[in-house]
Amino acid sequence: MDKPDLFAAARDGRLSALASDTLTSAALLQGNASGNTPLHLAAKYGHLDQVPPALLTAASLLHKNDAGYTPLHLAARHGHLRQVPGHHLTAENLLTRSNSGFTPLHLAAAAAALDQLPGGLLTTALVLTKNDSGNTLLHEAAEHGTLDRFPGSFLTRETLTTANMSGETVLHVAVFNGHLDQVPRALLTAETLLMKTANHDTCLHAAAIAGHLDQIPPGILTHDNLVLPSKSGHTPIHAAAESGHLGQIPRDRLTVDLLISRNDFGDTPLHAAAVEGHLKGIPPEFLNRTTLMIRNYNGGTPLGAAMRYGHADQLPADLIPKPPGALQKLLYRLGVSRPPFG
Repeated sequence: MDKPDLFAAARDGRLSALASDTLTSAALLQGNASGNTPLHLAAKYGHLDQVPPALLTAASLLHKNDAGYTPLHLAARHGHLRQVPGHHLTAENLLTRSNSGFTPLHLAAAAAALDQLPGGLLTTALVLTKNDSGNTLLHEAAEHGTLDRFPGSFLTRETLTTANMSGETVLHVAVFNGHLDQVPRALLTAETLLMKTANHDTCLHAAAIAGHLDQIPPGILTHDNLVLPSKSGHTPIHAAAESGHLGQIPRDRLTVDLLISRNDFGDTPLHAAAVEGHLKGIPPEFLNRTTLMIRNYNGGTPLGAAMRYGHADQLPADLIPKPPGALQKLLYRLGVSRPPFG
């Protein structure tokens, strides 16, 4: 008789139908080409409850595949920690690292499975444990949108402003992924949201890039905060213009002063919007000859950028330049004159 396919049985939930003598420790820990075992698949697909309890040992649950992931990692990632015998859910086991530095705890946080842990196990020290990227459990929850499933007692100013290796706080990660609404409103202050990464990006930069400025309390979207430069000179208002999300800034805060502020290259937000095709998102009263003819440090204008990148249809009709005549082209070539639009 052919040996049963334990991998298929573990995946499909048919382990309990197999003869007991086929479910041995050696068989369940036999790895495939990537080092995954039938026990890994049982953990992933929620069928650990079909494995004889005597075979669910610390050694078997911490058996690593080629990427360093154990069945305990996979049970955590897919929300099946309840099927792991409780005496194996210890801090030591749950801090086992994969090759990339992820622990079952980090994966459980991302999967909203922390409520499956024994009561009293989770502490602030465990919550702030960092993976190899410097992410805490809260960073992982913030990225995956599970902060609202995190025990609320751990959502404090101190934990949410803990930085990873890039200097990103939990709030940076949350707003970039659109989950700042899962953070207690009282913790969304200018002090916390203006903390800088290693590149001097604030949460406003992250929100503007990703299109989540609408999750920032309006009172923080001031002129001064919207023109804070990163190390590369990029500002939140430039990022919002480039990503096409200027409409998320309260209308009374969106002023011409903001739209003609310069970055380190002399570009204004109007330049950025023109290049990316987002001039249509700017109130038309701000699009005139004065603003659209502002030159950056290379001489380029928003009007010229819109023409060059195929967005001339977003310009006021009376500002679209007519094609130059032969004489004007000659003057351009001689350097005596240059195109009005840069």
